[in-house]
Amino acid sequence: MVTAASKSMIEIRWHARAGQGAVTAAKLTAEAALAAGMHFQAFPEYGPERTGAPIQAFTRLSQEPIFIHANVEQPSVVVILDPTLLGLIDVTTGVPDDGVYIINTEWTPAEARKNSGIKNGTIHTVDASGIAMETIKRPIPNTPMLGALISVTHILELEIVIEDMKKSFAKKFSQAIIDANVEAVERSYKEVKGE
Repeated sequence: MVTAASKSMIEIRWHARAGQGAVTAAKLTAEAALAAGMHFQAFPEYGPERTGAPIQAFTRLSQEPIFIHANVEQPSVVVILDPTLLGLIDVTTGVPDDGVYIINTEWTPAEARKNSGIKNGTIHTVDASGIAMETIKRPIPNTPMLGALISVTHILELEIVIEDMKKSFAKKFSQAIIDANVEAVERSYKEVKGE
């Protein structure tokens, strides 16, 4: 398990398709880290800028100032918002043998390992798309995946993430949408399964 205490810097790579909210999730993670007194970086890497195109986003969290200004090359955590990317791109690139994978899928972790080709590390799964449809009423799995990330890694306190998300979302969303996203985070936090 990755914890803030076990590594001086946590690097997270997010794989998604444009429109699934990976960039927002990376930023929400970073903003919650700031609220927790940590240093952070969050940034995207876009390919073709069209809905549905594969994208990556990155988050770095540290107790110390961060002086790296490059993409995350060796993430300890990989968050995959769209399982169809598993057959298209190598999500294991640069990940150490003890890396953590969190996949949005209905598969069990054992099924995900068998179907994904991921050989090393630990695999965790959660039906973030299903949770999003039931709570937010839209197929945007970013906030459920944020809940799963926090549950699996313990890099931040759930309460800090939720409070910071509420503040961030209050600037642009109704209370009903905020409440639905909070429910999505809390559900995936509880429902994520690991090996």
